[in-house]
Amino acid sequence: MRFGKPGRSLPVGALIAVAVSLSACSSGPSQPAPLRGPSVDVSRAALAGGSPQMALQAANSILAKTPRDPKALLAKGDALTALGHIGQAEWSYRSALARSPHLVGAHVGLGRCLLAYSPAQAETEFMAALQGDSENAAALNNLGVARDLQRNHAGAQEAYRKALVSDPDMIGAQANLALSLAMSGNGDEAERILSPYATDANASSKMRHDMAAVMAMGGKTQDAMNILSHDLKPEQARQAIDGYALAREGGK
Repeated sequence: MRFGKPGRSLPVGALIAVAVSLSACSSGPSQPAPLRGPSVDVSRAALAGGSPQMALQAANSILAKTPRDPKALLAKGDALTALGHIGQAEWSYRSALARSPHLVGAHVGLGRCLLAYSPAQAETEFMAALQGDSENAAALNNLGVARDLQRNHAGAQEAYRKALVSDPDMIGAQANLALSLAMSGNGDEAERILSPYATDANASSKMRHDMAAVMAMGGKTQDAMNILSHDLKPEQARQAIDGYALAREGGK
């Protein structure tokens, strides 16, 4: 992860390790809506149901008739993001905002696209989203990621904590808070936060790897290696640990 003064960047290897661990997430409908015909609800339902290609088709059906529909452009951007077409998604979000400048979801979506190459611009988008919805947990969590990528860990932790006030069950924000704390030298608190999730019998490999990252940044290299050895080859595990340690060392 990263540590230091805001506005400065990490070594590339450390930045990659951080970006892989931190979770940028978005909100969306949890239950599919009935599929009656091309509409934004259909696109949202398909996306929530794990069918981003269907979601994209539904959004395109709307845009074929009303190409300036900002909500359809937002839905298209979300579908493209899920499909990994980040450049196209960015264009769709920007088009939505050109027609509806205060569309919260479009600011969040655009910010997530920008995280990969401009965390500072991403932060601006998440702040714009929060002007329209100050308790938006997804925007707050993503804001934390943007700040961590700029090594503004204090600001990042503030954002994660606010996200957890809005949504106490947001595990991604819990994990991000722990990673940020570890990057800024608060390894004990980071372990305390992450341990209940990472040591659970049903913990995902990502959650275990987050715990390994926290331990590596706290100097517990062998413990980190033991965790990663369940999923990675020894050389892969060593490379991951080196990246985590470098992220922490960047702030010393």
